[in-house]
Amino acid sequence: MELLKQRILTDGVVLPGGILRVDSFLNHQMDIDLINEIGKEFKRLFGNEKVDKIFTIEASGIGIACIVAQYFKVPVVFAKKAKSKNLIGDVYSAEVKSFTKGNSNTIMVCKDYIKKGENILVIDDFLAKGNALIGLTNILKQAQANIVGCGICVEKAFQNGGETVRNMGIRVESLAKIKSMSDDSLVFED
Repeated sequence: MELLKQRILTDGVVLPGGILRVDSFLNHQMDIDLINEIGKEFKRLFGNEKVDKIFTIEASGIGIACIVAQYFKVPVVFAKKAKSKNLIGDVYSAEVKSFTKGNSNTIMVCKDYIKKGENILVIDDFLAKGNALIGLTNILKQAQANIVGCGICVEKAFQNGGETVRNMGIRVESLAKIKSMSDDSLVFED
């Protein structure tokens, strides 16, 4: 998606260690006009699929998933990273290691919100090593839901997470795929 790529080049910040900051427009402060275009693009990419729900992980995927859900006219469910008093009953869970935060979390979803046989589209802001997507798809497999695919805003292809998830037989569509990064620049795949 050219619009997203241009925004990354204009406002993204490349940091040492393979970190790309897009928090000024994608996942901390959010440019709703841009995210609206992202929602339209995911609808174009997955519009021929039956989608019952959008699934993401807290926190940075939620805003994007909500905009995408408007185009599919379906609810959004998100995996929580911490057990809370209002997360009652049985849950599906998976362990996820965060590339950017360097820690692990057990993500959870109440079994009431993901049902056997539902068609689920996973949406997230970033794909690096694939840990979040693997955790989310693990939960969907526990629920015996159908994984329609995964829509990713920015994929760091050089970190092989996308390849790992695709090798699991899961469709992954990334709007901006980064081929390589140095400490101060990046190159997109064609």
